[in-house]
Amino acid sequence: MKYAIDFAILLLLYILYFYKRWKAQGKEIVFIRTTMYVYLAFVLYFTLMPIATSLPLIFNHPYVPMNMVPFIDVLEGRGDFFKQIGLNVLMTIPFGILLPMNTRKNFSSVVIYAFLMSLSIELLQPLINGARSSDVTDIITNVLGAVIGYVIYLLIKPRLKKLNRQRKNIFELKDGYK
Repeated sequence: MKYAIDFAILLLLYILYFYKRWKAQGKEIVFIRTTMYVYLAFVLYFTLMPIATSLPLIFNHPYVPMNMVPFIDVLEGRGDFFKQIGLNVLMTIPFGILLPMNTRKNFSSVVIYAFLMSLSIELLQPLINGARSSDVTDIITNVLGAVIGYVIYLLIKPRLKKLNRQRKNIFELKDGYK
């Protein structure tokens, strides 16, 4: 039930605000921006939710500062560090692909936005939920995932352009404009 409130808020925000704005820009824009929105909703789910039901309790636990020693879990052999690193990288690969598709951002912008998103998540995690901690390693691996995603975007970009041209040609032939 705690998660349902957050998803209901996200759904209402999408329907009442974003969808109306994107719909006026065409089906392709709606599709790619909705894909990014759904992706970001899942990032919130895995990193910060439940948010709405946690807000009244944010001052009921001590705020644990961020661990600032990169890869300390690896160095000290604590926990399942390779799984955590892998999941952090995997989580942000779609960000590196979808952000430039949505906004035409370049490499440095993708890195900056990935850093800011990751930093925000890491700073909010222990505030929203006292059982969560934040770690500089997560920021590093999240940015690395976005960089990998951007490289994938660069590799698929020519194919996307070709598909877009073919699609436009099909519609021109269908409508008799060629």
